Amino acid sequence: MIACGRRHPLAVLTGGKVAATGADTAGECAVHDWCDVAAWREVVAVAAGDWRIVGVRADGTAVATGLDRFGACSVQGWRGLVEVAAGYLHTVGLRTDGTVLAAGRGDTGACEVSGWRDVAAVAAGSHHTVALTAEGRVLATGADKHGQCDVSGWRDVVAVAAGAAHTLGVRADGTVLSAGDGSAGQRDVDRWRCASRPSS
Repeated sequence: MIACGRRHPLAVLTGGKVAATGADTAGECAVHDWCDVAAWREVVAVAAGDWRIVGVRADGTAVATGLDRFGACSVQGWRGLVEVAAGYLHTVGLRTDGTVLAAGRGDTGACEVSGWRDVAAVAAGSHHTVALTAEGRVLATGADKHGQCDVSGWRDVVAVAAGAAHTLGVRADGTVLSAGDGSAGQRDVDRWRCASRPSS
């Protein structure tokens, strides 16, 4: 698994260790002690924000390093995780029971996820949070200046992603949906056709 932050890439290596390089101005590359295989603490998932890295260990706990402004790295008490996402100044965690946790800057509404249920995947933009439910619907909260949270009508979605102020979704038929800021062409996806997931 690999991920990219603002100026720091990282990877989960064989055995659950994590490697990071690049700008380390806020300690965002301090991951050398994250893995303890003997204690079932190897890392199984990672995400990168602008100045931090967040990881999920095999025991479902979270670990974070880097800039902790607004408490975006305050994930030590999180349990039962399967996935994390990192926005500009907020962090989101998906639990095995389909509920979602959030920490960090909440004045934009990006952390208002406590009522979400039956979630299968999460993504974090700069100031908004997106979730994909098990039945293929999409939820969003947070800054909506550009309409990046206008996803309530999306259905039959199998994957989501969040950019600075835009949101993308891939439907089961491989078509791509978009919402939000398109000023730099980031929503020019109408002709894209992605590989759809096989039916189970």
